[in-house]
Amino acid sequence: MKKIALFAAAGLMTLAACQENVGYTIDGTVVGAADGEYVYLNAYKGRGLAKLDSAVVKAGKFQFKGTPDTIATPKILLYSNKEVGNLSTQIFLDKGNMVVNLEKGKSTVSGTSNNEALVSFMQAYRTQGEEMNAIYKEYRNSDKYSQAQRDSMMTLLEQKEKEQQKFVFEQAKAHVADAFGAYLLASMGTSFEIQELSGLLEGVQEPYASSESILNLKDYVANSLKTMEGKKFVDFSMLDVDGKTVKLSDFIKENKYTLIDFWASWCGPCRAEMPNVVAAYKELHTKGFGIVGVSLDSDAKRWKNAIEDLQMTWNHMSDLKGWNCEGAKLYGVRSIPATVLVDQEGTIIARNLRGEQLIEKLRDLMK
Repeated sequence: MKKIALFAAAGLMTLAACQENVGYTIDGTVVGAADGEYVYLNAYKGRGLAKLDSAVVKAGKFQFKGTPDTIATPKILLYSNKEVGNLSTQIFLDKGNMVVNLEKGKSTVSGTSNNEALVSFMQAYRTQGEEMNAIYKEYRNSDKYSQAQRDSMMTLLEQKEKEQQKFVFEQAKAHVADAFGAYLLASMGTSFEIQELSGLLEGVQEPYASSESILNLKDYVANSLKTMEGKKFVDFSMLDVDGKTVKLSDFIKENKYTLIDFWASWCGPCRAEMPNVVAAYKELHTKGFGIVGVSLDSDAKRWKNAIEDLQMTWNHMSDLKGWNCEGAKLYGVRSIPATVLVDQEGTIIARNLRGEQLIEKLRDLMK
């Protein structure tokens, strides 16, 4: 009888443990909302939001209950009406109890470590961004300052950007085993040095390690490591402007040095950089310098028009898949313009050379 009683008690304790706090609860207040209005729980979907759940407001309060998330991406709590406007905040659907206040200009979330880390991070990140924006605004006011003063402001701005990037990296490192850390990696990881990012990814825990965003990031790291300086270039085939299939290797073997230039007609920074690339080509083409433009366009007409408009008189190739460009994936390209400089033997000499750095490097190599 004692054994039966003990087993029965153990079963009750197990059931109680399973029932205790297995989900999440969000207790919220919303300033300015009338009874009967709704607060919506949304997920990011492309560039917009998709509604997941709703809660009715009563006496300025609302509540959500559900199953904790297994994806390292925060959701959005949103209330909206014409008088108050949009009140929103990001929130991780963590196991446990969370408290939310939706209020214009000062919405808050508390109650779990991921959400408190997110709130703390966003406050610091916004402050850093505001400081940099203020410096840049003054920098653009060129009539007010001497060139020396403007140079000093640009130096300060670059320092602030490095400090912000270091801050983001340290936050991701400190929280790498949690949803917040995995979210930071997925959102901002491509701005880190590849070796550093590779090391951080090893610390991401399940279920986040198997999420699509982290798996994509791991692919990016693997491809980037394969195409670092000192590695052999990775060959691929695409169509040229005449619709003929061409291989990257065909162009590389023709030149002493070849610049693989990832760009697109719709990319403002690419178009701004192109005069520097054109100048380098004009100066050094006869000495054995070649360029292969790899476009991340999806519209053939715009691609070809941009080549003509920008006077890009070198070889071009594209699969017209936009950001799904197979060549860009092979080289871990997540932002453009991006460049890869390769010698005639196919060894990668440098990556992401631009402006004066590009021409100086080429002049040095081709003395």
